[in-house]
Amino acid sequence: MHAIIVSAPGGPEVLEYVERPDPRPGEGEIVVDVAAAGVNFIDIYHRSGAYPLALPTPIGSEGAGTVSAVGAGVDGVAVGDTVAWAGVLGSYAEKAVIPAERAVPVPDGVPAEVAAAAMLQGLTAHYLTHSTYEVKAGDHVLVHAGAGGMGQLLVQLVKLRGARAYATVSTSEKEKLAREAGADEVLRYDDFAEALRGRIDVVYDGVGRTTFDGGLEALRPRGLMALYGAASGPVPPVDPQTLNKQGSLFLTRPTIAHYIAEREELLQRASDLFGWIAAGQLAINVSHRYPLADAKQAHENLAGRRTTGKLLLVP
Repeated sequence: MHAIIVSAPGGPEVLEYVERPDPRPGEGEIVVDVAAAGVNFIDIYHRSGAYPLALPTPIGSEGAGTVSAVGAGVDGVAVGDTVAWAGVLGSYAEKAVIPAERAVPVPDGVPAEVAAAAMLQGLTAHYLTHSTYEVKAGDHVLVHAGAGGMGQLLVQLVKLRGARAYATVSTSEKEKLAREAGADEVLRYDDFAEALRGRIDVVYDGVGRTTFDGGLEALRPRGLMALYGAASGPVPPVDPQTLNKQGSLFLTRPTIAHYIAEREELLQRASDLFGWIAAGQLAINVSHRYPLADAKQAHENLAGRRTTGKLLLVP
């Protein structure tokens, strides 16, 4: 089989397309013929060394496909089942070894590619809007990068919760995408803070350095900043007194691992997600598909913010 590995941290050029023996499942594991793997910023952090991993390492944290082998001690998963996963390294491959407890069954009404595109960002959007801050009807919610794959999902879930969605974008083309996702107001990055000052209940910020300060300014007193990513770079250290001065604000840096650590919670969030997709209440915008061998190009395009929607690698 073919897979993408990283032997040294660096830019997209360190992504190696290699041939490896077909894997066999160990106890509690399954082998999946990968239909598609999602491309995400966390993959860039793994590749660059921002999130250090033992090297050499397989890469890719999200995917879906058909189970082709089942290891000892696995119950409830059989050869031929369609499953999806998030947070499991080695997804950039023709075949992936997945802990059975991390595999989520994909219902018949959801294609495998859609499931692959939905898992990491969809589960993240779920926990952000349902747990980190439980969005409710009448809330005013700011979503940064509203035209991206993550941003479009957040906007849709904010609207499903009955709240008012504000989105930031950089171009007119991206504004159109954010509005199609359901955004009530779309703003540019250079003026959103002044336009929204003191009006927002919760900010969902996956951009980081360039939007963080403005997001705090947009919050109402006792509002919450959920900083879930850093596409523009890490946020410098924050003086807690800043939160006091700007209205007793709340700041959290959540990560998906802590919201799907228990299998029951993983299955519940995934069930909601796939249910919304099957019912037509949540649209997954797969904007770019690349052959597995073109992982370098996919990373370059994602990091360069030259894409909208979701990027997939298709073996």
